Amino acid sequence: MTTAIRSQVIPVSDLDAAKAVYTALYGDPHTDTPYYVGYDAGGFEVSLTPGDVSGGPVAYTDVEDLDGAREKLLAAGATERDAPRQVAPGARVCVLLDKDGNAIGLRGE
Repeated sequence: MTTAIRSQVIPVSDLDAAKAVYTALYGDPHTDTPYYVGYDAGGFEVSLTPGDVSGGPVAYTDVEDLDGAREKLLAAGATERDAPRQVAPGARVCVLLDKDGNAIGLRGE
């Protein structure tokens, strides 16, 4: 399994307020929509999404086979927080939890 952490998604309760802070840090976002604001942080994607902030930010590991990586982690004792879902053409994500409740994001096809 080839893996690389290439993005972090930060849930926010007030997108405009968060956007002001992260724009001050990273400059203007490359994507600015009501449901996703994305920044290029030196080749690493930092994004803001409105939603439930209780789970905290999630770092997403890029994997070649999302379903295979997910099954391998579930077999090792991870549990599912968010089932796989399509987020863009050719890209799906899911979030698993380790035994301590830490989020493990997977992004792949």
